[in-house]
Amino acid sequence: MTDSPLDKRPPQDRQPAARPAVEADVRASDADRDRVADILREALAEGRLDAEEHSERLDRLYAAKTMGQLEPLVRDLPRPAGHGAPRPAAAVVEQPQGEGFDATDNVVAIFSGATRRGRWRIGRKTNAFACFGGVDIDLTEAVFEQREIVINATAIFGGVDIRLPENVTLRGRGTGIFGGFDVYSFDAPDPDAPVVVVRGAAIFGGVSAKPKRGKRVKNLHSGHGRGH
Repeated sequence: MTDSPLDKRPPQDRQPAARPAVEADVRASDADRDRVADILREALAEGRLDAEEHSERLDRLYAAKTMGQLEPLVRDLPRPAGHGAPRPAAAVVEQPQGEGFDATDNVVAIFSGATRRGRWRIGRKTNAFACFGGVDIDLTEAVFEQREIVINATAIFGGVDIRLPENVTLRGRGTGIFGGFDVYSFDAPDPDAPVVVVRGAAIFGGVSAKPKRGKRVKNLHSGHGRGH
């Protein structure tokens, strides 16, 4: 019995179907990292994580590139109200670090020191983390291009010190656990002054924010105080 010509046809090349992107492969945004950092901070304050575990997870958080790398960091932790599992944020067009800079700045000191001072452009959000080290953030000569600035400060056996111009508004929301969270709210006389919100926790450490006499943001009515 001879083979049919149909049996002798070479198999057709089949291109593998394009694999749709899964959520774990999606690149993480700054907003995604901020949500995970909030969950870790709550877990530390509640005693679910100790200082060493929190520090280790925070290192992995700042190194994470995808959503799949973020999710394991909080898989065993309860989600505070308003925080679900890490999910991709809406697409964001990242801006260069120039005019209108709005990125998140991470200032980390672990067994070391880290400083932000001088003439620098502060973005909308800054994460400051000190573990057996110190973070020094000096806003007295910074360029304010946002109406509200948020600084998330966490100090574990370390310190985060923030100095401000004396004519900005300061708001503080934080917790001291065997440490001090010394951020006392005050209002600037000018309603157009920038607002600096400092929030976070101090565990066997300290977080402080205070105005520096003689240092003022000028031109408050022009670009939220771009000149000094």
